[in-house]
Amino acid sequence: MKGYVGAKKPGLLELPRVSDRITFMYVEHSKINRQDSAITVTDRRGVARIPAAMISVLMLGPGTEITHRAMELIGDTGTSVVWVGERGVRLYAHGRALTRSSRLLERQAKLVSNRRSRLTVARKMYQLRFPNEDVSNLTMQQLRGREGARIRQVYRDYSKTFDVEWARREYDPSDFESGTAINQALSAANVALYGLVYSVIVAIGLAPGLGFIHVNHELSFVYDIADLYKASTSILVAFEVVSQADPEEDIGQKTRLRMRDVFVDGKIIKSIVRDVKYLLDIDYELDQDDAVDVIHLWDDKNRLVKHGVNYSEFN
Repeated sequence: MKGYVGAKKPGLLELPRVSDRITFMYVEHSKINRQDSAITVTDRRGVARIPAAMISVLMLGPGTEITHRAMELIGDTGTSVVWVGERGVRLYAHGRALTRSSRLLERQAKLVSNRRSRLTVARKMYQLRFPNEDVSNLTMQQLRGREGARIRQVYRDYSKTFDVEWARREYDPSDFESGTAINQALSAANVALYGLVYSVIVAIGLAPGLGFIHVNHELSFVYDIADLYKASTSILVAFEVVSQADPEEDIGQKTRLRMRDVFVDGKIIKSIVRDVKYLLDIDYELDQDDAVDVIHLWDDKNRLVKHGVNYSEFN
């Protein structure tokens, strides 16, 4: 509307600290608009008004419509937006990261680019799976062998617990229906887990393709992190679903819905953030420092210099 000014764009230092914000907010089957400095969420139950600056990550589920004015406000307040499947079981697209600082990304890139530090992070990933053992002196080959044995035992244990026949993990990505019921359930559950992990990784400003164990794929780091939780989430859910399913039921759909229920309390999101910070040796909170536009120029003497300066005067 001509002449419309609306709410004044907030300055970076006026925005709430990340630690003071609501973490992940999920919306589905609703229309999202803007009213002054708040977004409005409208569904069959009515209208909810939510201060945009109090949300860290807005997850848009099925049946959601969002206006340009709402996206403008969300961008101004530094809120990350991800377009997901039901309850976050898939990630289809994402907007800007939650942080405006690049230090998490730079930290990830630095660690993955050095053989010694990369090995340290990889060992820490395996150490999380073997909390009662010291794996610090094992080679990657030895670690892969230990992990393979652990997962095979997990399959056998759940097979016995839920009385589900198990032979081996076997699936064709291009032909979901050709797999056994348990392999279909495992595929569906893993995809759901990947979607949630992907959402968290991009929301906090990390690169999904810079993996420490997995390589040469755009989701390498997603697979690295997801593997930490498969035994307690996707594998467990898959065996549970198959043990309770009728022969005529859609195993894939039932598994995705069950994974949705596992994600809904947000505990796994907190675990992912905590573990990523541990793995990358990050000892600070995602806080106001990450929301401030601080830009420097790189110098070949291993220091940073001010940006926005005409350096011809110094030559």
